[in-house]
Formats: sequence, structure tokens, C-alpha cells
Amino acid sequence: MTPTATLPAAWAPLHAALHTRRPVTVTYHGRHRIVCPHALGWKTGRAMVLAYQTGGQTSTGTLPTNPQARWRCMYIDEISHVAAADPASAWATADNYNPDHPFSAIDHVTIAVAVDDTTPREPIASSSHAG
Repeated sequence: MTPTATLPAAWAPLHAALHTRRPVTVTYHGRHRIVCPHALGWKTGRAMVLAYQTGGQTSTGTLPTNPQARWRCMYIDEISHVAAADPASAWATADNYNPDHPFSAIDHVTIAVAVDDTTPREPIASSSHAG
């Protein structure tokens, strides 16, 4: 496991949101987004989150109408702000989410939301990450 000192500042609030299934607002590349974190881990040695976007800004201006296309992979060290979303915001996901292999976004998963219950899965080979 990566020492806490090397984790980006946004890791802890994203982990808490994932664990409690609460949406958060993040600022990523200058855009404010409402996201539901589904997996945290490492991609080529960098901390990454796989999140389902439910609102806010996108690089294209609007969210896709297809729910399966609302997944966002974000390097955590490039997230400049994380805060609890409006209480009216609900947790969301899409039917193409697979906690055993969260797309190709994450090489080594540290924690991921399970599909069939409310308890996130803890490390899937977390001690062997690249970063």
C-alpha cells in the first residue's frame, strides 16, 4: 500500500465519498463536476479515480444522454477541490460498471464499490501497485 504521505490531498475525501456512496463536487482541469467515485487506485504509478458524473461541467459542454458514457477517469493530483455535493444529489451509477475491472482506467485497484451490496471492496492486490 502507498504511504499516506504520498497520497494526493484529494484521496481522503474521495475515499470517504466512495465508502459512504455520497456524491461530491470536484474541480478537475478548471471544470466543476458532480461525481460519484466508484474506484480508487493507480494508473502507471499515479493515483486515479474512476467516477460517474451526474452533473456540472464537461469538456464538451453537456453530459452525454447515454448513462454508460458518463464515466470519468481523473488523476487525483489534478483535482484541485473536493467537497460534499448538494444533499439533493443522489448516488448514481450505470449498468456497465464492473468492480472487478473498472474499465482500463486503473491498473491496480485499491478500493472499488461493489455492485451487489453497499460495502466497498477493499484491496484487490493493493500491495502490488506501481506507485
